[in-house]
Amino acid sequence: MATIMRIEYFAYKKRENMNIIVNGQDKDFNESITIEDLLKVLELEGKVMAAAVNMDIVKQNSWGTHRLNDGDKLELLDFVGGG
Repeated sequence: MATIMRIEYFAYKKRENMNIIVNGQDKDFNESITIEDLLKVLELEGKVMAAAVNMDIVKQNSWGTHRLNDGDKLELLDFVGGG
């Protein structure tokens, strides 16, 4: 008696957006983006003093080349003076 194997093919839909968590809020982007470009999109240029991706500090001189990945957690920090 012959055994028939059933093979199923699953189509994987390419994810169109990438999700980045910025200061605890989900943000969707259409494509890979650098920290510098993200700051432009969010209109935060010149307002952020430090950035950490997945708890790792990224130096400011690398923001233009550091590409964010789907699922990254980005923390943007500004220092506020006070008394």
